[in-house]
Amino acid sequence: MKTLHNTFKEKEKAVLVGLVTGGETVEQEKEYLDELAFLLETAGGVTVKSFMQKSAHPDSKTYVGKGKIEEIRDFAKAENIDMVVFDDELSPSQIRNLELYLECKILDRSNLILDIFAGRAKTAQAKTQVELAQFQYLLPRLTRMWTHLSKQKGGIGMKGPGETEIETDRRIVRDRISLLKEKLGTIDRQNSVQRKNRGEFVRVALVGYTNVGKSTLLNLLSKSEVLAEDKLFATLDTTVRKIVIENLPLLLSDTVGFIRKLPTNLIESFKSTLDEVREADILLHVVDISHPGFEEQIKTVTQTLLEIGAGDKPMITIFNKIDALLHDPINFHANFNAEHPGKTHLQEGVMHDKLGQKLNQDQILERLKNSWVAKEYAPSIFISAGKNLNLDDLREFLYKTALKIHLSRYPHNHLLY
Repeated sequence: MKTLHNTFKEKEKAVLVGLVTGGETVEQEKEYLDELAFLLETAGGVTVKSFMQKSAHPDSKTYVGKGKIEEIRDFAKAENIDMVVFDDELSPSQIRNLELYLECKILDRSNLILDIFAGRAKTAQAKTQVELAQFQYLLPRLTRMWTHLSKQKGGIGMKGPGETEIETDRRIVRDRISLLKEKLGTIDRQNSVQRKNRGEFVRVALVGYTNVGKSTLLNLLSKSEVLAEDKLFATLDTTVRKIVIENLPLLLSDTVGFIRKLPTNLIESFKSTLDEVREADILLHVVDISHPGFEEQIKTVTQTLLEIGAGDKPMITIFNKIDALLHDPINFHANFNAEHPGKTHLQEGVMHDKLGQKLNQDQILERLKNSWVAKEYAPSIFISAGKNLNLDDLREFLYKTALKIHLSRYPHNHLLY
């Protein structure tokens, strides 16, 4: 698939639009829009303003109400906004209507995520998976894309099949989808043979929300140099490294991070990549404990694991980035709600004693180990991959867990360990 990179000299300017529905709060939607802004930044754009509206459900024609649409249109014209990005997947008719009203490029969350994946795919497998997801997203929107793209020159949301020639029709797209599925099937069979050859090792897979530090942790445990950066979806391809803890060899894999409202087509396309997760013996669920919405991120990852058939795997929860608590506790706040009545706020219950004195690193770690977080998500370990804190506890816990699995397969090796 041909992928065109953004050649704009200046970053495309965007406004973001979110909806606060019955089961959400304004604070939650602000966090969602912050994440959407991070997605846009990862794609190469810049957020100028965010709009929110409270509503029981999205408007079937324009997602938000008429008054809000007029407010967005006036702002977009005044500020020369290039695109409007919505925090949900839009229907083809909603996109057409919004383009008519707003007279600029319209992207939804799914299109933005697909665009990021298109820019980050490097291997043949990742490129094929992303292209398949893009064509599946494109198929019901072909009419919209034809009229829309005649006015566009590229940019965010326009990578890949969105820039095919105007004579592209549904039959050609369906044929392409079939071809890509066949290609992925061939790649998957080749990878399956490789995975079978690793059967003698206990296999451990890193899973978690995007940008929680999985690749940094992989680098530390395997002493390798996998790309790790403060951007969403820095890792798309599965990376597998052999590590040895004491005298026990393990295979450690890192795969694509999950995210709220990950496009269904993308999950389907990446199922072959996520076979490393499904076939793992142990899952290390890495969580950014410094994020105010870490509990919701845990729920997102847990739900995605269920969707790909890996919800029953033995799992250790790794609470990462505790250095953010140690050095900046004021900005840390747990997400408390009615599901967690009577819990002590982590900032007050972990960072300070009863007299308000700040605790040292060892004292804070001890408090974390005895906190409600540790109990609710047991078994769990608290670390900082970035600052190399408490990794010995992780190695010891992982060793004991993996050794039980190894000896259950090879009981005659008990004299070696």
